[in-house]
Amino acid sequence: MAKSAYKQIKLTKLHPNCQDESPLNRWLYCLSVVQYNDDLMKKKLTRDKARIKNLEEDARRYIWHPFTQMAEWEKEPPLIIERGKGVYLFDVYGKRYLDAVSSIWVNLHGHRKAAIDRALKNQIDKIAHSTLLGLTHRPAIRLAKKLVALAPPGLAKVFFSDNGSTAMEVALKIAFQYWDHRGKTGKTKFLSLINAYHGDTVGSVSLGGIELFHGLYSPLLFPTYKVGAPYCYRCFLNKTHPECRLACTDEVEKVLSQHHDEIPAVVVEPMIQGAAGMVTWPPGYLRKIRDLCTRYDVLLIADEVFTGFGRTGTMFACEHEGVTPDLMAVAKGLTGGYMPLAATLVTQEIYDAFLGEYREFKTFFHGHSYTGNQLGCAAALTSLGVFEKERVLSRLQSKISALTEELKPLRGHPHVGEIRQIGLVAAVELVKNRTTKEPYLLEERRGHRVAREALKRGMIIRPLGNVVPLLPPLSVTIPQLRKMTSILKESIQAAT
Repeated sequence: MAKSAYKQIKLTKLHPNCQDESPLNRWLYCLSVVQYNDDLMKKKLTRDKARIKNLEEDARRYIWHPFTQMAEWEKEPPLIIERGKGVYLFDVYGKRYLDAVSSIWVNLHGHRKAAIDRALKNQIDKIAHSTLLGLTHRPAIRLAKKLVALAPPGLAKVFFSDNGSTAMEVALKIAFQYWDHRGKTGKTKFLSLINAYHGDTVGSVSLGGIELFHGLYSPLLFPTYKVGAPYCYRCFLNKTHPECRLACTDEVEKVLSQHHDEIPAVVVEPMIQGAAGMVTWPPGYLRKIRDLCTRYDVLLIADEVFTGFGRTGTMFACEHEGVTPDLMAVAKGLTGGYMPLAATLVTQEIYDAFLGEYREFKTFFHGHSYTGNQLGCAAALTSLGVFEKERVLSRLQSKISALTEELKPLRGHPHVGEIRQIGLVAAVELVKNRTTKEPYLLEERRGHRVAREALKRGMIIRPLGNVVPLLPPLSVTIPQLRKMTSILKESIQAAT
């Protein structure tokens, strides 16, 4: 008999349906009831396992996963997430995992945040979606006002879209059309950084500089100028910061000085290049880029899709150096990780360039079916409210310090080249030789091995080649951070 049956018997007194007054008979009757219930439970578990097995088979048969080699994925048992709570995810078997990648950088306040749950339920009782083409609604109005209030000063108008890639496409097209309206039709080639990642649509890929992701699609892309990106651990100029005096900006200035009449905008991920391996920028680089754009009359587009909403310790990464871009794209954390929603913020001057008589056709001819979706706007408004009510940014500082301290023991590891951190974003670059900085070959998949080891220990992370990032939700507690870093250390040791 199963243990659960004995436990029920121990807790069961005389069963009221048993009329026999003999204590032994009453006990036997209770035993039969418990045994019957236990048999039902076993049958239910058997059925549940069969259903899960069918789910796993269907997952292999029907789903094509992003950024995933499916030939390998189909050989492994799929991890099927059933629910979430706080910083934890639970699979269909009930196993618990720390979400140390914030479900790919989107979750801010933890899963099943009560306030956001309520906001979505309240909104769906009114309406789920109506078009923003010529119409509007309360959540979009309130959210646009809130975003402008929070954004770097000077950003005044909000154009909604669906995700980070579309927010960047909007920025590109607005920047190009802005100059066209001003009579400068030759500005057609954007300037971006090597190792940049700005999304997966054709326009955003044209800006990208990660060969592994973007090289194949080069015949489809429009031409851009690209310059070396700051990467102090592996400086492309073989210089050392701060003695270098930000020599990596010299190439930016050279291109702008020679080609500013062709360049509508410089496009950057402020303070940190995410997909490149969480490569943090040296102090002063962003400010220098802003100054160069102003000097050469070129717009600055800040891709804050990843860095926005507290990730780097400030609401937006541009705040670290007091920079206001001309256009700023936000997405990922905008709704707290609940709904697809994005926005592109622009200055009043840019917006005004699109105003005119209908016959002038200065309209921005761009839009998406779910632009400004009510559910997404309701979630975003509530998420921003959580920042205020729970003083999220001020409470982050102790967590940021704790993360720094917890990662220190890895600095002497023979296969840890560099530990990078800004705010609550950290990354460990794995190397074959710490002294020479010799990297592991991508084919060795050391980052993947670390992720597999972490999964065994109850934590989900997603490597970027041989760089292992740690990006917990902002709601993480210090004890939970310690658990995450402990698992990370164990997993690196096991994988290297």
